[in-house]
Amino acid sequence: MAAQRDRDERGRAKNARPRDDLGRPLPRGAENRLHEEQLPDDPDELLRIGVEHFNARRFFQAHETWETAWHPSPSPERDFWQGITQIAVGFTHFQRGNPRGATTLLRRGAKRLIVYGDSFRRFPAADLAARAREAADEIERAGTEAIVNFPFIALAS
Repeated sequence: MAAQRDRDERGRAKNARPRDDLGRPLPRGAENRLHEEQLPDDPDELLRIGVEHFNARRFFQAHETWETAWHPSPSPERDFWQGITQIAVGFTHFQRGNPRGATTLLRRGAKRLIVYGDSFRRFPAADLAARAREAADEIERAGTEAIVNFPFIALAS
């Protein structure tokens, strides 16, 4: 019989194993180095919190935050949330030393995001898509030795 998956208070699957600061699982009983936060339901607030994590280069945490908005979002904006989440995961893969995973997710996220034009939900969609493609090109060229200029996201007023 398969073990039951851990679930959060909303019923979503959750891995109760402790994690390092890049979201990698640690052995059970180890100290959790990933601060878990209680996230709101408001998509605008989730976007803001994710941007804070992203700009601090906490890409795994940005992905976790934006994924919270992605799954329940209506279909017209689902690709937006999935795109920014995939870009955050792409940078997480780079931080973890996985250039192939990084380039795949950065390009996949950029492709989803570009259809939202210059700005969507005050978010610079076209700029982040372009910067993700540039990073993917550099990572593909230089692998784990790539010098990546991580984007900074500024939400419009």
